[in-house]
This record gives sequence, C-alpha cells and structure tokens, in this order.
Amino acid sequence: MQPKVIFGNAASEGANRWGWFMGYFITPDDDPRSTTALEMKWGVHKAGDCRTEWGVNDTAATLSILINGQFCLQFEDREMILSREGDYVLWCAGVPHCWVAQSDCTILTVRWPSTPGDSVAVRSPQ
Repeated sequence: MQPKVIFGNAASEGANRWGWFMGYFITPDDDPRSTTALEMKWGVHKAGDCRTEWGVNDTAATLSILINGQFCLQFEDREMILSREGDYVLWCAGVPHCWVAQSDCTILTVRWPSTPGDSVAVRSPQ
C-alpha cells in the first residue's frame, strides 16, 4: 500500500541521480515520488560547475529556482543570471540550454511531465 505521507531529504535521495529525487525513475512504482507528472531536482553546485553540452527536452517544460548563491542559465538568445534567493527561469519544451554555477549555489528544478529519454544533448546553437 502506498504511504500517504513521506519524509525525506532531497539532497541524499537524489545523490545517485544527479540530484533528481522525484519522477518516473523512482522505484518501486507505488512510491508517491514515482510519477510521470513531474520531476524534481535538488542541485548543489560548486562555483565553476557547468553543463558541458547543450541540452533540450522534447516534451517537458522546466522551472529552475535559486535557493542560494549565483547561477547562470544560457539560452540561444540570452543569458539569465539568478542571483537573489527565489529568482527563477521557466522555459518551454524544445528550448536548448546549458548552465554554469557562478558561485557555490543550490537550485531546485521542476520539470513536467516526467518522460524517459526526453532530455537529450544537442549542438551548441551558437
């Protein structure tokens, strides 16, 4: 039977999945964190950490919210710097992106829906 309340720690539960702690990839299937509705990631980055290749999601929209530090998201036509706690960027499916941590920082990312194989590497749009 599926529990109705779960207590946990996003950082430790996502440690073996690059910070992702909720989504289709959670097992067993009756765990409330196992869902195709959305994915959640607790990203703790050191200054200079970066995504080395551009990525795109074919069907999912993404929302990244700064918890602390400074984080830069790069898109084809602009750079968005998150520097105040609570700053966020939302982008739709099909938008290539990459990122760099400009200081030690923590980011909460929500992606919906949660679909296997949706995130793929792409060539730099520049």
